[in-house]
Amino acid sequence: IAGFIGFVGNESVAIFRIRVGRAMNSAALIADGYHARTDGLTSLAVVVGAVGVWLGFPLADPVIGMLITLAIFGIVWQSAKAVVTRGLDGVDPHLLDEIRHAASHVDGVGRVIEAKARWLGHELRAELKIAVDPTLTITEGEQIATSLRTELKDHIGPLRDATIELSSGAEHHAHEHVDATEAVAAGVFRV
Repeated sequence: IAGFIGFVGNESVAIFRIRVGRAMNSAALIADGYHARTDGLTSLAVVVGAVGVWLGFPLADPVIGMLITLAIFGIVWQSAKAVVTRGLDGVDPHLLDEIRHAASHVDGVGRVIEAKARWLGHELRAELKIAVDPTLTITEGEQIATSLRTELKDHIGPLRDATIELSSGAEHHAHEHVDATEAVAAGVFRV
């Protein structure tokens, strides 16, 4: 009975922590939720092992122990990978696909030349370089960038900011300290 109660309690905590962790974009809280899930499954596995021994299968206990060990290693690996990736500002590749997809919905965006994203705590920051019509004015470019930023925030919940570079699509070698006229002539404009 204690094993079943332990399983139900830990699974409830696991579901709660994982849900809140995903809502907050906290890799650590999600990992903690998986840890609670492992504890719950361990409680249930101990019950299964005890019942197996009670029914006359003495190997049930060590077999269950090995399965618990493998489950713990699997969850530790998965959690460590997620936490280390986040610690190194890594993002899931599907987030970059979502960024590209959101950009395809904005009028004036010819194509996404480059998309980058990284985590800063619980917030996602993106950097995009997009190809636009080279005859755009600075005001028109700013409007496209504003529309793109709004579209990105609507599609990607944890996104807090995006730096958008407009380019004519041609190769350029603009310097960091050029004025707006020189930037447009070079085919580059950062918003």
